[in-house]
Amino acid sequence: MPREKLTNIKIPSLDDDIFVSDEKKAIDTAEKIIQVPLDKIDDFKNHPFHVREDAEMLDLIDSVARIGVLSPVIIRPKSDGRYEMVAGHRRKFACLKNEKNTIPCQIKNLNDDEATIIMVDTNLRQRQNILPSEKAFAYRMLMDAMKRQGQRNDLTSDPVGPKFRANEELSKKVKDSTTQIKRFIRLTYLNDELLDYVDDNKIALRPAVEISYLTQEEQSILLLYMERNDCTPSHDQAIRMRKLHDTDQLNELSIKNIMDEEKPNQVEKFKISKKRIERFFSPKTSAKEIENEIEKALEFYQRHKNRIKNKDAR
Repeated sequence: MPREKLTNIKIPSLDDDIFVSDEKKAIDTAEKIIQVPLDKIDDFKNHPFHVREDAEMLDLIDSVARIGVLSPVIIRPKSDGRYEMVAGHRRKFACLKNEKNTIPCQIKNLNDDEATIIMVDTNLRQRQNILPSEKAFAYRMLMDAMKRQGQRNDLTSDPVGPKFRANEELSKKVKDSTTQIKRFIRLTYLNDELLDYVDDNKIALRPAVEISYLTQEEQSILLLYMERNDCTPSHDQAIRMRKLHDTDQLNELSIKNIMDEEKPNQVEKFKISKKRIERFFSPKTSAKEIENEIEKALEFYQRHKNRIKNKDAR
């Protein structure tokens, strides 16, 4: 029986994949760096880190003006044809300040959890000054992403199973302990005004954590008292308010009674603006020396008043 002729059979050319070197394949499939218009890049959704025009940013703006963006930002494509910034919000801001139209980008196809992990990780490693609120929301986002990834067995060679602990994995990536990570995440339950107190170093982390367990209404009552009386709760006061909250006994009166108490070792302080007295001292005079001089001046003034008083009594 005669053989049927072979037709429509494609003979691979030298350009086909089977003849292409591994090196060329790697180059062809590598993520390329391209210039993307700045107005096509949106910020990361719920980005926890602020872009502040501080000294560090001014240095970056100057650097971009002189030598451009040396390290490309990371973006991911969106369904509407635009892009979402994953890592590089500060570099984008510096480019805008320099009136640049494009920025070098590395485009990555990332799901939400992958993008979140990269976004938080790069900011924690690259930023020098991070506010407690920034770290709080970043840790919370990263923990949630890591927990969802921990439910997938294809991420590691061994099944993760119920022993997966996101906070333990996170503590290996950052400088904070698992306990400290939990404390920071609790800050996300504070209202915005109280969180500002923490960022401004007016409330320490430990009392802020205790306050975070109060309801939003209870936090608002406490905040109103703090604003009216220009004070903040100590750690002990915050603990007692939380205990009353746990037993449904915390109200406006109990908050007032706790906050009205004199704190342990509390000494009332009198403040005077340095600007009002700086003309009496040289610029290099220390605060302690100024305090001593004021005390001596008041003693002299008091003796002077007593002499006048005794003279008038004669």
